[in-house]
Amino acid sequence: MNSLRMTSLDFKDPDFINNPYPALKELRSVGAPVWHDELGVFLAAKYNDANDVLRTKTLGRIFVAKQPANEWQEFNWLHSDSLLDSEPPKHTRLRSLVAKAFNRHRIEALRPDIERLTDSLLDEIAKKKDFDIIADYAEPLPVKVIASLLGFPDSDEYLLRPWSQAIVKMYEVNPSHKDQIAAQTAGREFAEYVHGLMLDRKVNPGADLISELAQVEEAGEKLSTQELIATCVLLLNAGHEASVNGFGNGIVAAWQHPSEWEKLQKRPFEVAETAVEEFLRFDAPLHYFERTATADTQISGVMVAQGQKIVSLLGSANRDEEIFANSDEMNVERNPNPHIGFGAGIHFCLGGPLARLEMSISLPALFARFPDVHLVGEPLRRPTFSLRGYETISARI
Repeated sequence: MNSLRMTSLDFKDPDFINNPYPALKELRSVGAPVWHDELGVFLAAKYNDANDVLRTKTLGRIFVAKQPANEWQEFNWLHSDSLLDSEPPKHTRLRSLVAKAFNRHRIEALRPDIERLTDSLLDEIAKKKDFDIIADYAEPLPVKVIASLLGFPDSDEYLLRPWSQAIVKMYEVNPSHKDQIAAQTAGREFAEYVHGLMLDRKVNPGADLISELAQVEEAGEKLSTQELIATCVLLLNAGHEASVNGFGNGIVAAWQHPSEWEKLQKRPFEVAETAVEEFLRFDAPLHYFERTATADTQISGVMVAQGQKIVSLLGSANRDEEIFANSDEMNVERNPNPHIGFGAGIHFCLGGPLARLEMSISLPALFARFPDVHLVGEPLRRPTFSLRGYETISARI
């Protein structure tokens, strides 16, 4: 073991989850990765270290199958056959195949649909006056967009968020037994559902992404059945989680910074682009991303031995005072803003460009339609750290 600083930081402490930033600032003050003995991982809290963890080729995203294998069968291959938990050359092959169907041109082409859905949701909010920013706006928009993109029937949209929420709880630090059982069930049901759609689209192809992924081919290679299902599940999760949590976290933070809220009220379209980036930086939707050393690797002079794990603490990196001036203050006009809220390197969030597009449309639209919108009461935060977000955010127009 290296001679280095250690921490016993409790990632499940409610006070820490409510506001992890003071403790993360202490970790950054060490100046190098810190060892967490209970979890058996290094924690990279500084921006440069967290960024290096994501970009260093000898630090891989290696999925370790859950045991017993029969109980975790679907969950295991949903991850081992996905982009998120594979490394080159498999990752290179998968990403090149997926990129043929899920590319920037395809995403930009969704703009009219996103604008139409945004207007429709705002019309419904106008009838209610009191509404939940998460349930009535931040959540349904990206869920409807990604469901439409993949060709999910409208009547089945309600299934997606619960399945996704159950699966991503496994990304938390030491998930409970109850959460593990829920993840097993969700993985099985999600995989079976997507498999059924895939079989149908092979016989009756449409203009949706599942149909394209079933046909996509490059250098004679196609996605296997499990790879296709795993890719669709990952797209469904990545295609809305970041958008929902990034929007909700940013709205609450802006409300807590009255001068920034006023900018959104008075100049919503002018500040929209930089505001979206500041939402993603200031209270990141993803905080904890684990990597495993495939060979001895040094990060800021700390040796991560082959087989050891190191965590890129994205939310901490985005508050690094050496990179961001007044890092603990929100500034919706911050520019430049080199945050790593969507990760970096080959595992840069596949849903990042879509989340940016959705937020850049929905954020200014909310304030343009309802300039007097304001929060009511105390927002209810989800009791999770890795994927940080809110359950409910009550508001009034």
